Amino acid sequence: MLSKLASQFLLNRASVLTLSLLLSATYGLAQGAANACDLNADGTVNVLDVQLAINMDLGLATCTADIEGAGVCNSDVVNRIVTAALGGTCVVTVTHSVALNWTASISTDVVGYNVYRGTVSGGPYTKLNSSPGALTTYTDGTVVAGQTYYYVATAVDNTNSESVYSNEAQAVIPSP
Repeated sequence: MLSKLASQFLLNRASVLTLSLLLSATYGLAQGAANACDLNADGTVNVLDVQLAINMDLGLATCTADIEGAGVCNSDVVNRIVTAALGGTCVVTVTHSVALNWTASISTDVVGYNVYRGTVSGGPYTKLNSSPGALTTYTDGTVVAGQTYYYVATAVDNTNSESVYSNEAQAVIPSP
C-alpha cells in the first residue's frame, strides 16, 4: 500500500499533468512532390538537377534535397532525380512525426517526464524515452502513415517515483 506521502505525490503529478498534454502532428514535404526533384528550382527536372544531386551526394555541394527526408543526399536520391529527368515520376518519401508538449509540473522535486504511446485508446502504452527527459516537449519520429496513436506523459521525481498518466492525446497520421 502506498504511503500517504507517496499517494500525495502521485495525486499532485496527476493534477498538474491533467488536461495539459497538447498535441500537434506535423508531416509533409518541404518542396512538394511535384517539384522536389527540381533541385535548382528552374521549373524543370533535367540533367542540371542530376548533376547537382551527384555533387550533393559526393559532398561537393550543400545537400538541400528533401526527397528521402530533409538533408538526405545519397545514390537513391540521385536515382530518383535521374528517373524524373527521364520523364518518370519524382518519388518522394513523406516523413511524419508527432510533436507533443505539456505544462511543466510545479513540484520542485520533479526531475523529468516519461512519454508513452499506444495504438488503443486507454492503453496499454509503451514508454518511448529511455530515461526521464527534463524538457516538456517530445517528438515521436517513429510513427507510421495511416496509423492512429494515443499518448500520455508522466512526471518523475528525484526518487524515481512516477506519477499516474496524464490525459490522453490522440494523433491520426495521414496516409501516406
